[in-house]
Amino acid sequence: MPLYAAQTQKAIERIKTTGAKVVCIQLPDGMKPYAKEIEAEITAKTGARVLIWLGSNFGACDIPLGLSKMGIDLLLSWGHNIFHKKQEGW
Repeated sequence: MPLYAAQTQKAIERIKTTGAKVVCIQLPDGMKPYAKEIEAEITAKTGARVLIWLGSNFGACDIPLGLSKMGIDLLLSWGHNIFHKKQEGW
């Protein structure tokens, strides 16, 4: 099983749940060599058009500019932790 399999499955489920047709995925540098395989599997299982963001990616707060102009329905930041805000603040 490829090391990206669990994250790919989560992406497929999210795409199906949201009905996204055009998806942009931000990959950390260590996952970029697998971009073609990830894109192929997601496209085959969802029918969505998948764009891989190969620019810089410094975390979940580093959202690429101009996505709305590209018709992106869903942005998936690969491998980032979920932020949980505490009542007293960050």
